[in-house]
Amino acid sequence: MDAELTALATAGATALVQQMVTDGWAQVRGRAAAFLARRRGTDDEEAVRDGLDASRDELIAARQDGDEDSAADVTAALRGQLRRLLREDPGAAGELAALVEEWRPAQGGLSVRDVHNSMSGTVQQGIVIQAGVISHLNNGNGPFPR
Repeated sequence: MDAELTALATAGATALVQQMVTDGWAQVRGRAAAFLARRRGTDDEEAVRDGLDASRDELIAARQDGDEDSAADVTAALRGQLRRLLREDPGAAGELAALVEEWRPAQGGLSVRDVHNSMSGTVQQGIVIQAGVISHLNNGNGPFPR
């Protein structure tokens, strides 16, 4: 199999696994199931969705148990499915590449957004949670050192 298609299958599996643990999984699952069912020549998208959900359940359980080998097995199984699909239908590569770009998290998994804060008064002290980063603001008047 062409190395480029193998890389695409790997990217597809990785992107799917990354999306399995996000809030957007339902939408990604639907798009992935439609793609897989259509390219496999089946009308049973529900069965494909069920298979993806089973993979997701396995992934979540493995991560909760700290079982990285089982989590890696989920990625490997999806990569194998995508490799077989691309081997049988090389024309699916363009569609899969577009889906991977859609599913891939921006900035290597980091979202970039602007955050603006305004503070007033003479004493600002306390914990600030901003964009998922925890920091502590203290003007030297509290129990935490500057």
